[in-house]
Amino acid sequence: MIASITSRAVAVPVDQPTRMSNRVLADRHYVLVEVVDSDGAAGIGYTYAGTAGGALTCAAVELLAPVYLGAPADDVHGLWERAYQETLLSGRRGAVIRALSAIDIALWDLKAKRAGQPLAVLLGGSTEPRPAYASGGYYQPDQGEWADAVRREIAFNRAQGFTDHKIKVGGLSVAEDARRVAAAVEAIDGTGRLALDANNAYGSVAEARAAIEAFERVSEGLWWFEEPLSPDAIAGHAELAVQIRTPVATGEIHQTRWEFRQIVEARAAAILQADAGVAGGVSEWLRIAHLADAFGLRMAPHWHHNLHVHLPGTFVVEFFAREKGIYNFEQLLTEDTRQRFADGRLEVPDRPGLGIAFDEDVVAKLVTAGAP
Repeated sequence: MIASITSRAVAVPVDQPTRMSNRVLADRHYVLVEVVDSDGAAGIGYTYAGTAGGALTCAAVELLAPVYLGAPADDVHGLWERAYQETLLSGRRGAVIRALSAIDIALWDLKAKRAGQPLAVLLGGSTEPRPAYASGGYYQPDQGEWADAVRREIAFNRAQGFTDHKIKVGGLSVAEDARRVAAAVEAIDGTGRLALDANNAYGSVAEARAAIEAFERVSEGLWWFEEPLSPDAIAGHAELAVQIRTPVATGEIHQTRWEFRQIVEARAAAILQADAGVAGGVSEWLRIAHLADAFGLRMAPHWHHNLHVHLPGTFVVEFFAREKGIYNFEQLLTEDTRQRFADGRLEVPDRPGLGIAFDEDVVAKLVTAGAP
């Protein structure tokens, strides 16, 4: 039986001011959840709460906790359905679903630990290394000329063994971003693929189409064009998808199988980027992955490589090197449980559960809300 659920919000500063197309990052808020059963076994989960949403997400964990307390910890799917029903009046999007996601991830971690298996194995997979790409390409003003900064970052990625890459677009003029894309293509030098992430930068289909066509002119073929429009613009993504050569990718903000059904039915993307920390946890991510498979779509999950490296149905995992100081979740982990990688592939931990552990000394210094 589930004996307790606790949550903590932490704010982890980025190494330097960092910009994408539509916002500036100073720190990132994560919510860490622990579920303890009546035998004293514990599972951990987490989610990203944006740049200011930690306390709100912790409050949502408290809102949902009564659904779980006293219930069988192994009934993960059943508890998900009960918790989702509980959100009917409090909100079925945003922080509430992120909180549900973190609790669900903790339950899966607990289940795998009790089975003595890595989560990947419990879910029917293996611990074989997973293909990954190096993500980054943010706008950092102190890195010198924009195109030169991209060249240096691609060189860094390649030195770490990665052949595939992703950079941001949409934060500068189309012409200036096109120069950055050209610089990335030059630095990759035919050894791998390049994806572009616009973070909802463009206000219309016509604007997004003009941008991607400019980027296509300086490349021989882009891997995908990510979130060119607002997540709400499902019809717009569908319209754009039939007008351009580059595959459209989206889904990192979308939550639950029902939103992804809308994307699939509209044919709005060739690549779905569901994030288990956002979309509803491992339980819901698996349902979305089955939906994608049924319609011949590929899954390239957003962020959280420590989690997504375990999940079946992905064709590639997004990886952020800790040295870049941007996706900084691994600062919260003990050194021996941080993500290992080699030759463009991520190792799947052979430890039970997610295979991660929090560095409590570090976490204690960064807590902003929730349990001390």
